[in-house]
Amino acid sequence: MMRASLLRCAETVQRRGSSSSPLISRSFSSGSLPDRKVAILGAAGGIGQPLSLLLKLNPLVSSLSLYDIAGTPGVAADVSHINTRAEVAGYAGEEQLGKALEGSDVVIIPAGVPRKPGMTRDDLFNINAGIVKSLAAAIAKYCPNALVNMISNPVNSTVPIAAEVFKKAGTYDEKKLFGVTTLDVLRAKTFYAAKAKVPVEEVNVPVVGGHAGITILPLFSQATPASNSLSHEDIKALTKRTQDGGTEVVEAKAGKGSATLSMAYAGAIFAEACLKGLNGVPDVIECSFVQSHVTELPFFASKVRLGKRGVEEVLGLGPLSDFEKQGLEGLKSELKSSIEKGIKFASEN
Repeated sequence: MMRASLLRCAETVQRRGSSSSPLISRSFSSGSLPDRKVAILGAAGGIGQPLSLLLKLNPLVSSLSLYDIAGTPGVAADVSHINTRAEVAGYAGEEQLGKALEGSDVVIIPAGVPRKPGMTRDDLFNINAGIVKSLAAAIAKYCPNALVNMISNPVNSTVPIAAEVFKKAGTYDEKKLFGVTTLDVLRAKTFYAAKAKVPVEEVNVPVVGGHAGITILPLFSQATPASNSLSHEDIKALTKRTQDGGTEVVEAKAGKGSATLSMAYAGAIFAEACLKGLNGVPDVIECSFVQSHVTELPFFASKVRLGKRGVEEVLGLGPLSDFEKQGLEGLKSELKSSIEKGIKFASEN
């Protein structure tokens, strides 16, 4: 009965632009869908394994390429037994990275170490920056036209690192590099719905800025459906909880992990949005950390319209409340520093 219930969920849930988060639509006939290869770099990790499962369930994926330094053949064998469209291959070790990447339409990077209690994002940077740099170099070589979805933290720095690597390789396309900030959106939607007492599946909340601490700015003034019951103190508390969502999970897991399951779900949602855009589905809009002219910062998270070339349009911020205007000005210094840190690392290493 549980299996039947799970399958019904997977087969009936529909996405409605960025207004809801559900994943996996089986209203398509797979025979009418184009072939799309998705590669996951870091597929044997805490995010990579559930992300691999979710993408195996997605009918938009015809080929699923799983890569990690070790353990990937087992993950690939496991998910390959699921009776869905995607053909699965597992690759392990640097010598197989090129094969894993060749022909990819979308590359998702959850590789690196997760955050543990007491770790700062600087600690993460010191480990993950080099990993991201080497993976970006391989992408530039083996699948330079792929859409790249960056999950590895700190995203505020790893996206600029990848951009610099692609520039050096002569393959940089600002429309094809994304920092995945979808988890911030999911948290904002969930927390807002609970506080405003509205159905969570109907909620949409844009989240702008970056993907760490105070750089995360949920725009609750633009939340739909709108709520008149929330006070200024409620909005402040919801904003703080959204910004600290990752820490909340790290502390709750007490040293045994970070936000792996919810991040995998968020990563799968954003990958699906990219695939829909590539397939020509109109009006696919998600928030993402991209090269931007929305502010004076070179990278910024805001709503983007996805299409056949990746980013079709970077959308503006819209009207902000005084509290949000204050938050926007308050985040710029830290976000600027994180971006510059990534650029400096890429240029010096």
